[in-house]
Amino acid sequence: MSNRIDDFVRELLSSYAVLAIIGILVGAILIPPGLGAVAGADGTVAVVTIDESITGATADTTAQELRDVREDDSIDAVVLRVDSGGGAVTGSETQYRAVKRLAQEKPVVTSVRSMAASGAYYTILPSDTIYAQPSSMVGHVGVIASYADSEGVPASMTSGPDKASGATMDEYQAQLETLKQSFVSTVMNERGEEITLSRTEVSQAKIYTGAEAVENGYADKIGGLETAIQAAAEKADLGSYETEHRDPVSITDLLSLIGLESGSTTPETLFHSPGVDRVRYLALWGTPAEIGTNSTEVTTYAG
Repeated sequence: MSNRIDDFVRELLSSYAVLAIIGILVGAILIPPGLGAVAGADGTVAVVTIDESITGATADTTAQELRDVREDDSIDAVVLRVDSGGGAVTGSETQYRAVKRLAQEKPVVTSVRSMAASGAYYTILPSDTIYAQPSSMVGHVGVIASYADSEGVPASMTSGPDKASGATMDEYQAQLETLKQSFVSTVMNERGEEITLSRTEVSQAKIYTGAEAVENGYADKIGGLETAIQAAAEKADLGSYETEHRDPVSITDLLSLIGLESGSTTPETLFHSPGVDRVRYLALWGTPAEIGTNSTEVTTYAG
């Protein structure tokens, strides 16, 4: 014998099941495609790693990556993950211009890992916000270079007195001073009211810890990569987001660029600049004695 209560429950459940099925069918017919679907991420934050010594070749690769990010409509904001002591002047300028152009179109936030010095600091100056770890090293605004010494070279081997170097020592020193003042001006202009150091203090080419950099305006806030990613997402008004990591120059690429292969030894110096090349660096590493051989080194830090 069936129980009246059990019969009632079965009838009720059956009615609800029928209603639920009808509701699903009606919804499938009336609701436009996409509406009511589970919402995905609102956008994408690209994380671009810059952790190599800056050369013309690596800078071109990084600049192309930044260009691709800028032109990619699916990317809403960018975080620069930086850990570099700088490098060649022209490469640093190339990267700076690429970041400047990117920052004009999308939010750009920098996360300094252990170091953003000299040319690497130059690179990140257009960022909307610069985050650093308390122990990060930030700054070192100056120029260091090698100058070919033509003394002892027979006159018959050159077509003019300055052919070996391209300029006199005084002229070359003046060129470096111009480069330094341009670098200092960029720092003062980009950091604006955030920086508390005078132009003369910036010219001293000191490097600061992340905590000190936040105090003097070289950086904005203390924080790591995740904090920087969240800040970039907020600047792009993203409620939810995906991250896309890009590393334009791998360590293998870097070793290839400087002429090293697996199992080879490190060259005596990465900064050797024979003759008229006169490569100039916005770099942290290297004292004048380490920069080149058979050359007279010129270091320009202070005004």
